[in-house]
Amino acid sequence: MKIDKELIEHIASLARLKLTEKEIEKFLPQLKEILNAFSKLDEVNTDNTQPSFHPVELKNMMREDRIKPSLTQEQALSNSKENKDNYFKGPMAI
Repeated sequence: MKIDKELIEHIASLARLKLTEKEIEKFLPQLKEILNAFSKLDEVNTDNTQPSFHPVELKNMMREDRIKPSLTQEQALSNSKENKDNYFKGPMAI
């Protein structure tokens, strides 16, 4: 891929960035270095490699359901500023 001033200007326009000439000159060698580093990945042989959608095995870490004492309705509503008919009263939704 040819990396030049026009490419940087095109990328900047897609990202809706207004770059000065000084910034373009600064970013040109940096972009070349980044793309050259990533191009080394093309040299890696991946013929017999299976795709890895999750590199870390996912497990369900669920606990057993246990019945525990909970708050009564009065205790739950005791710190509420606004309640009505034993329910929390919230702001009106439009």
